[in-house]
Amino acid sequence: MLAVTLVKIMSNNPEHPHRKTLADLRSRRWFADTGMRGFAHRQRMQQMGLRRDDLMSRPVIAIINTWSDLSPCHAHLRERAESVKRGVLLAGGLPLELPAMSLGEVMVKPTTMLYRNFLAMEVEELLRSHPIDGAVLLGGCDKTTPGTVMGAISMGVPAIFCPAGPMLNDRQVQGGITRQIGAGTHTRMFWDELQAGRIGADDWVALEAKMTRSPGTCNTMGTASTMTALVEALGLALPGSSSIPAMDAAHPRMATDCGERIVAMVWDDLTPQRLLTRAAFLNAAAVQMALGGSTNAAVHLIAMARRAGVDLVLDDLDAMARRVPVLANLFPSGDRLMEDFFYAGGLPALMSRISAMLSLDELTVTGQTLGQNIAAAVVHDAEVIRPLDRPVSASGALAVLRGNLAPDGAVMKASAAAPRFFRHQGRALVFDSPAEMNAACADPALDVDEDTVLVLRNAGPVGAPGMPEWGNLPIPKKLLALGVRDMLRLSDARMSGTHYGSCVLHICPEAAVGGPLALVQNGDLISLDLGARTLTLAVDDTELARRRTAWQPPPRPVTRGYTRLYQEHVTQAHEGCDFDFLQGSATSPEPVIF
Repeated sequence: MLAVTLVKIMSNNPEHPHRKTLADLRSRRWFADTGMRGFAHRQRMQQMGLRRDDLMSRPVIAIINTWSDLSPCHAHLRERAESVKRGVLLAGGLPLELPAMSLGEVMVKPTTMLYRNFLAMEVEELLRSHPIDGAVLLGGCDKTTPGTVMGAISMGVPAIFCPAGPMLNDRQVQGGITRQIGAGTHTRMFWDELQAGRIGADDWVALEAKMTRSPGTCNTMGTASTMTALVEALGLALPGSSSIPAMDAAHPRMATDCGERIVAMVWDDLTPQRLLTRAAFLNAAAVQMALGGSTNAAVHLIAMARRAGVDLVLDDLDAMARRVPVLANLFPSGDRLMEDFFYAGGLPALMSRISAMLSLDELTVTGQTLGQNIAAAVVHDAEVIRPLDRPVSASGALAVLRGNLAPDGAVMKASAAAPRFFRHQGRALVFDSPAEMNAACADPALDVDEDTVLVLRNAGPVGAPGMPEWGNLPIPKKLLALGVRDMLRLSDARMSGTHYGSCVLHICPEAAVGGPLALVQNGDLISLDLGARTLTLAVDDTELARRRTAWQPPPRPVTRGYTRLYQEHVTQAHEGCDFDFLQGSATSPEPVIF
């Protein structure tokens, strides 16, 4: 693979201008000290069977591992950590594994998004408080990618991301026709069919046992694959690494390459600060649009940029979406899966399609530029990675909407929505909680039709709390039975990147802090115009002012612990949902060693 060649090239460059010496290593503060503290540090490491000379003569590499028995996406990361260690040892480093919060997307409640900042803080403090010279970040399930990267950015030591990789594809044979089945997108599709009586309980149970065939992240272009691809586009992962299936033999080889490469990065002092320019983030935004990536990237990319001190806003993403069409034929915008994308050439091949829209001179973890990394990339399947003149969708992967209902912005994934809703007006049907919404949508007497605009509020960063993936509001059961499969749906929540439909998400400010969404009442007319990028509530300012006077913020039942900290300090979605005290490029001081 391309990464192997690059590792060998860059490891043989002793004249690199940022080249460190042994005396420059951060770990020397712990292990080279001649006093009692240095004695105690070396003593305790030798207690585990490590050799004194290795502590004194090798860069120490942390392997931040988000493995967990409750994270099937990361079930293989114990073994991949061993592959990383092999690469570190081969390159002359000393690998030490540090476990971190796993954040398995499906199992963690109320939402992994609540804990993304927790993981970012944990990674930053793990690296700061230990004798670490560089880090390999093992992750991939949705929030682990931005969480580990945000922590590494804030810490500032050389770091490389090693993606967990997507799971294998499934197949379904029905009526003599074989079709591919993936995680997430098809779960929602089959659930709707079950509710409509189109499939039976036995079919549902059979699908449960076979749709996810191996460890690895969702094999659609959901949040997991979106974020690992964006981190590769940012230059923080090896070329082509984000699309390698978790169970492919190339995957442990890639992990070894990561271990080998990080040692060279330490000697070359190749830190995130040297890679993460505004142009690099715009490259990532272009890749998101070409992939038809998850709307969650609008939150995570801005959060990572702010950690790097880069000014990136929703309007930058909207402008990129207008320029770059969706070229990756992947669910939920298309009809293929990540294994197909890997065989088609992966992310380097996709980036070669949009190279004229990229800044190719940006430095990457290989020590070479993005342009050099993708120079030899070839598209092997033009049905999976489409040419510019034959896109999957020309309507764009992301649209940023504004109006009196979303003064700070809202987002919509146009490529996964029904075109009939690109310009739509309907009466609002408002829900204040998922429980209320689910009960109502199961009621056959619900006053609703396919033109109704479903609204869920109090589901944002503060309100939920944690901004869960509740934004793919269910179609009422009585409409499912009539064949309705999409409606215009609004919320201050997020939506799984694997999901689809005409959903407006991340409405800012959220209802729980007094945003206009809190003032909507049943029967109000709501208008969406995708072309004009507007989302408006047909209620005059005088009436809205009257409603605001009567409005009371929802209660916050959590009064202690991390969740209280989260609600008090989280920013709104258009600002990245990071903590207000963690944004910016200033780093904390090094720990005192005495």
